[in-house]
Amino acid sequence: MLVLGTVPSLASLALRQSYAHAQNLFWPFMGQLYDAGPELPYAERIARLHARGVGIWDVLERCERRGSLDSDIVVASEVANDVPGLLAREPAIAAIALNGAKALQVYRRRIEPAIDAARRARLAVLALPSTSPANASIPRADKLARWRELLAWSREAPR
Repeated sequence: MLVLGTVPSLASLALRQSYAHAQNLFWPFMGQLYDAGPELPYAERIARLHARGVGIWDVLERCERRGSLDSDIVVASEVANDVPGLLAREPAIAAIALNGAKALQVYRRRIEPAIDAARRARLAVLALPSTSPANASIPRADKLARWRELLAWSREAPR
């Protein structure tokens, strides 16, 4: 399972940690799903996700925008990460989860067309609600219910 956000926020860039904004629900959700919550050191959270077969990355390597909102991304400035290359190197990735509408939009526009058709046919794509604090229109419980879809694509907890 590969979870793709859009691009790191200013808080994430400053701390060099994905989903670093204190109000982002990503790490609380990972705590509920994989025992990889925000109370743990960042490296331990990542290790626990990897142990369950979950990786995190972003659809964009870089872009221009003011602030951290996805709506401020200048489309012409988008440079996608090499997700097709990662999928070619890691055939065990069976699903991609997109964290929010903008991540899905960029994935469909800039990444999906570059994935080999046979590989694309074997890949499940999950469009999930953004964990960003800017996405306040969906109740937390509803978001978490949708994020539970990850469990079907991850490995059992190590014993």
